[in-house]
Amino acid sequence: MESILEKSIVESLIPQKAPFVMVDKLFAFGENTLTSGLTIDTNNIFVENGRFNESGIVEHMAQSVALYTGYQFYLNKQSAPEGYIGSVKDVEILELPLPGEDLVTEVNVIQEFMGVTLVDIVTRCNTIKIASGQMKTVLAK
Repeated sequence: MESILEKSIVESLIPQKAPFVMVDKLFAFGENTLTSGLTIDTNNIFVENGRFNESGIVEHMAQSVALYTGYQFYLNKQSAPEGYIGSVKDVEILELPLPGEDLVTEVNVIQEFMGVTLVDIVTRCNTIKIASGQMKTVLAK
């Protein structure tokens, strides 16, 4: 697959809508993996005190998982499904990025079963790891 760098196309692959979209690039997709990106806009709703806050990073991670699922549905010619964060575990946020910086997030699927996806996630900014964790998402019925 070729990278999808057009924000409007990426947005069509997830159920979230502006101003709550926290992914704007799909760099790579493979069996059980996805690499997403976000350029942090100064007007992003999670920019607080000149930094992209913890909630924004976690939401970016969750939407990266949604993008993985949404792209799978797209390949099967179906609409992006709605889902929920089932759990967040071992999240470690090491640094808060600045507006204008680019996040690159790697999603590695540990298990996928009956609409539940368990993943390990690492987010980098300027190639430096700024966050990691494990997340479980559940498709809405």
